[in-house]
Amino acid sequence: MVLAIDIGNSDIVLGGYENDTLRFTSRCGTDRRKTADEYALLFKGILELYNVSPRQIKGGIVASVVPSLRIIVQQAMERLTHATFLTLAAGRKTGLNIRLDWPTELGSDLVADAAAVDRYPKPVIIMDLGTATAVLVVDKKGAYLGGMLHPGLRISLEALSASADQLPSIMLKEPERLIGRNTEECMQAGAVYGCAAMLDGLID
Repeated sequence: MVLAIDIGNSDIVLGGYENDTLRFTSRCGTDRRKTADEYALLFKGILELYNVSPRQIKGGIVASVVPSLRIIVQQAMERLTHATFLTLAAGRKTGLNIRLDWPTELGSDLVADAAAVDRYPKPVIIMDLGTATAVLVVDKKGAYLGGMLHPGLRISLEALSASADQLPSIMLKEPERLIGRNTEECMQAGAVYGCAAMLDGLID
């Protein structure tokens, strides 16, 4: 099994692959204070949850937008599995033709997103909804042309609650109706449907 690890600003996502089959995915919170040993214990528990032994992991790759955690998580997995984990970072050859003014500025998560388009006909638009909402554009030859970055759903809601005294902190979830009938519903509808309409409009 090969383990793919995506370290985001809010969450760390793990995916276990056997050949081309995704066996499991798991998500945990990003904690910049944890040591390599603490992450090793955390990941050991996650693997046990999905009945995977560390000995089954033959290697993996780490993509991170949190530079301070890239090496820590790599060390944690190598200590736990005794396998080699590569890091997807600036300078690593991926075969992706990045047409940016400064190609090294492209986050490793977006490099992974853009490289994944081999499974789809091109040109293609990719949308990655995380701490930031990223829109990526890959042309018909497979070159990454650029994109857009927007505040993510969770960040937008937190900023709204923090900036308006009468608006509460709420859970981000799908609203029951388009037109809210109370403050929480209105905020949820604005965040979710507003983001969806923005993305639809950009595609158009």
